[in-house]
Formats: sequence, C-alpha cells, structure tokens
Amino acid sequence: MQYFLNRNKGKLLILTATSGDTGSAIANAFYGLDNVEVLVLFPEKEVTARQRKQMTTLGKNVSIVALDGKFDDCQALVKQAFGDSDLDYLNLSSANSINIGRLIPQTMYYFYSFAQLRSGDLDEQVVFSVPSGNFGDLCGGLIAKNMGLPVKKFVVATNENDEYPRFVKSGFYEKLVPSRNCISSAMNVGHPSNIPRLVQLYGGNMDENGAISNAPDMDLIRKDMYAVSVNDADTEAMINDAYKKHGLLLEPHGSVGWAGLQAYLQDEDVNKEQLCISLETAHPAKFPEKIREILSFDPELPPSLQGLEEKEESYQHLPTGYQAFKEFLKNNYK
Repeated sequence: MQYFLNRNKGKLLILTATSGDTGSAIANAFYGLDNVEVLVLFPEKEVTARQRKQMTTLGKNVSIVALDGKFDDCQALVKQAFGDSDLDYLNLSSANSINIGRLIPQTMYYFYSFAQLRSGDLDEQVVFSVPSGNFGDLCGGLIAKNMGLPVKKFVVATNENDEYPRFVKSGFYEKLVPSRNCISSAMNVGHPSNIPRLVQLYGGNMDENGAISNAPDMDLIRKDMYAVSVNDADTEAMINDAYKKHGLLLEPHGSVGWAGLQAYLQDEDVNKEQLCISLETAHPAKFPEKIREILSFDPELPPSLQGLEEKEESYQHLPTGYQAFKEFLKNNYK
C-alpha cells in the first residue's frame, strides 16, 4: 500500500474498530509509514491493559480513540463514516474484517494447517473449531471450503454472545443489544459484521441491521457448522483442564474454541482418527491476570510484549454519537 501511495502521491486514512486484538495488529503493521494515518476505535472497558498498550504506546502516525461503549458502537461509527459523502476527501480504508482484504489471507492458514497435519488419505476431511466474535476468521474458513478445502465441519464457538448459535438452532436471527461482557473480550460482539456475508454464502440476504429478507439454506448451514456458546465459567475451567491434561496453555479466546471442540466431540459420533484443528487467536501473555488467577503463574512474555509496561500511553476519548466522531475526523484530518 505504501508503494502505490508513493507512486501516486496519495494519502490514506486507515479507520478501524477493534474488540482487542485487531487494533494492535493494524497499528503495528502501518506504524511509521509516511503516507498512511491510522485511527483505531476501541471499547475502553472491554480490552485488557496489554491489548490497549499495544496500540496506545506507538504514537507517530497512529491515533487511538476510546469509547465508553461496546465494540458494536465502535464498528457502527466506522461504517457510518465510510458511508458519509462529506468525508470522501479523507480517502478512507479499513483493515479489520469489514475489508474483504482481511478475509482473503485468512483462508491460507486453513489450507496450510491441513497440509501440515493430513495423513495422506485422499478422502480425508478436517474439522476446524473457530472461536468467533466478528466472524471474519470463520468467513475466511468458509471461503477456503468453497475453494475446495475438504472441511467436514466448522465448530463455531462463541462466548456468551450467542446470537449465532441461537440462529443456527432456531433459524431466527436476533442481534444482542448490548453485547455481553465476557473474559474472551475480543469476541464481545452483539451483531458481527460478517454474518451478512455468511448468510449470503448460503443463498440468503441480510441487511446491516440483521434483518433477513431472503432466508439462507439452514439445512446446509447445520450440515456444515456446529454452533455452540461457551460461558465464562467453562472458559476458565477449560484453561485449567487443557494445561493440566495436555500442558496446553490457552488464553480465553482459544479456550472457547477448545471447549467448543470438546462439546462437538461429545455430541457427535466422531471417528477417533478424525483430524481436528482448534484455532488459537491470541497470546496468553495478553491476559496475565486471568492466567495467574487460574494457573497461579505468569505466562512468558513474547518479544513483542517485552518492555510494554514502561512505555507511555496516549489516547483520546469520545462519546458514542456519530456527530462528535465526524467533527473529530474533520478537525484532525484535513
């Protein structure tokens, strides 16, 4: 992106919402680039200190705004700005799963992990358990399946924001307002922006507000997906169980995926030789308080988190109303 912006003498404002992990990844990816500004919105009370500090200690071309609201509020502001013709001069782009450019690369690690673990049987299929919040990761997997990856089942594991498991069970979609605050904070999404994409993949049509005008093929959805909601108590118990039984150190999001897979294996008649892959989406060191509480030790810091505690933070606060956000954009980005 920097290459093409240099060639065209252009500027870009990356505007994105995060529920915890995407924001820091985006901020670090674009940090220090000459022609790109980054603005990340996050729900102040629903991210961990280390998740926040990965974004707020960078500076330079990276700006961070906290909202006293939910991730859904942050995402709604971003989407409204993209549709506002008064802001066309900003040359906006996004880098979370609002942008299809985020989903396409995500298809690759489904292919890669299957290629690494398959037995060589030409008829072999794989089960993926995907901890799901905004459903971008799952949509990447569904794209991979449509490209020919032999997926037997997707285990769609959510936290207590269970709007999708209820939809799969009943065929009736109802978004959660407000979303529920769970320890797997990056999955606290009441109306995932990728659900309309998923519905369309199965022949249906859903608008931005979650209203379905054309029903998807629910029988096929149920054939392809096992959807389950995992509460906080079971998330914590699974962190303990996975470590004690297997030496596997999970954080809350990965624990939801692992718990969902265990539920699937108990409920379905699954061959013991079935290849199953459970996705882990964050590093345990981002959740030291929870790991310490459950397992009585601090997870080892990866290089990317070392020294973070000593860095100075800088971020701003805004209300959840769109007009204040629009004025902020107009005043800060000319």
